[in-house]
Amino acid sequence: MRKKIVAANWKMNMTVGESMAFMDTFLHELGADNSVEVVIVPPFTALAKVSEILSVGQQAKLGAQNMHWEKPGAFTGEISAPMLRELYVRYVVLGHSERRTLFGESDEIVNKKTRAAIDAALRPIVCIGETLSERDADKVEEVLDRQIKGSLAGVSARELVDVVIAYEPVWAIGTGRTATPQQAQDAHAFIRAKLAELWDSASAEKVRIQYGGSVKAQNAAELMGQADIDGALVGGASLDPRGFAEIVKAAARG
Repeated sequence: MRKKIVAANWKMNMTVGESMAFMDTFLHELGADNSVEVVIVPPFTALAKVSEILSVGQQAKLGAQNMHWEKPGAFTGEISAPMLRELYVRYVVLGHSERRTLFGESDEIVNKKTRAAIDAALRPIVCIGETLSERDADKVEEVLDRQIKGSLAGVSARELVDVVIAYEPVWAIGTGRTATPQQAQDAHAFIRAKLAELWDSASAEKVRIQYGGSVKAQNAAELMGQADIDGALVGGASLDPRGFAEIVKAAARG
């Protein structure tokens, strides 16, 4: 039985002070239920403070929004895996569509970061998904196949089970448009079948696949009630602590 995983990707939002206020409200709303794995993914500036808060109650785990594949080096503005580990970061989001489209990250770059994360005992949340034009051209499976093979090249079956895959149709991110539960399930089922083909069925069954794309409290339960949807990578709706707590509770019911 795969444990649901719901992550709050705050993107470039939340000051340290705002992060503290969010966590105070969210953890109170969440309560003691730990049936869903919760990951808080703040901007880099708030990682230390959120880590400190989470070290007390341990109701959620800490994630980072990105990292470089090198350990140290002359890479101005970048963050390494050892730097994240020092702050007790457990997860790192890699290959988010905004990184791919706005910052030109290729599958090869995502693969380098995935390898570095695994080697540093960080759990990567690897994002894949098609654009609207690719969906309209009936290329969804072709795109997902290419991104899975490219982003996860060289990952062993043993390592694969600790990878989380986030399926995020680019056309549904921040647009208010959401894939229907059936569209999302079809994509997730294809991803799991592809993992079984490239690795093995037993490993594929253990991999958690999140849905990301305008997830909110109103649609979370139906989305996460699908057979192959194991959680959500939540963007805009995760900035409201009470709304995000509702999404986590919906996952618990799913």
